[in-house]
Amino acid sequence: MKKDYRLGLIVPSSNTTMEREIPAMLQARQQIIPEETFTFHSSRMRMMHVTKEELAKMDTESDRCALELSDARCDALAYACLVAIMSQGAGYHCLSENRLSGIAKENGTDVPVISSAGALIDGIQAINAKKVAIVTPYMKPLTKMVVDYIESAGIQVVDSISLEVSDNLAVGRLDPLNLINIVDNLNITNADAVVLSACVQMQSLPAIQKVQEKLNVPVLSAATSTVYKLLTSLDLKPVVPNAGYLLSEEFYAKQQLDKSSSIV
Repeated sequence: MKKDYRLGLIVPSSNTTMEREIPAMLQARQQIIPEETFTFHSSRMRMMHVTKEELAKMDTESDRCALELSDARCDALAYACLVAIMSQGAGYHCLSENRLSGIAKENGTDVPVISSAGALIDGIQAINAKKVAIVTPYMKPLTKMVVDYIESAGIQVVDSISLEVSDNLAVGRLDPLNLINIVDNLNITNADAVVLSACVQMQSLPAIQKVQEKLNVPVLSAATSTVYKLLTSLDLKPVVPNAGYLLSEEFYAKQQLDKSSSIV
């Protein structure tokens, strides 16, 4: 039976990547699961420069976006700005998701609301990674906020690279294939996984599988984690080809085996 899902995306006004990478992943998934299709519907929050002040101001607009998207009766909503959430302090993704979910519900749309920030934490925990190394496009003070946020969830960040690009449009123009060489400077000696892009604006999808094969450790991103959480929140199989370990058939099979073993 064919099923079409509507996905609502709450994105910064200058974001040019989430409406590219999320559809790309779910369209690739349709090649292996053609009976499940997706449409994408966005509402935007004003933000041009990735600074703590602009991020805080932008975040107040997320309520309006959730209300607008609930008018479209989306099946799930995703707040697609990781650092806007993480810059607000430890655990803020839970408060944000609950608030936005309540707004949508009051408007007659009782659906899952996820955040890229919460999805990244959940994705790291799902693959049972205790230590990670990350790459961000941010200035170092913002990267420190991201590191602190991840570590507040009990995950150690063993190394990080900050590309120090503050203009959000410029972040979206970074060549994702450069990440294949950038990770040469990332210390992964003690890392259980690599977060190739701890930012939903920095493209990484074309490089994820290549970097994973190069480093021989699980690789994920804020975007792949968002897709994973969207799919699991809709009770759909969280598999996308060539999108890193979290969305791999291998990891899904392992999860199913672990569930079977726990039942026995």
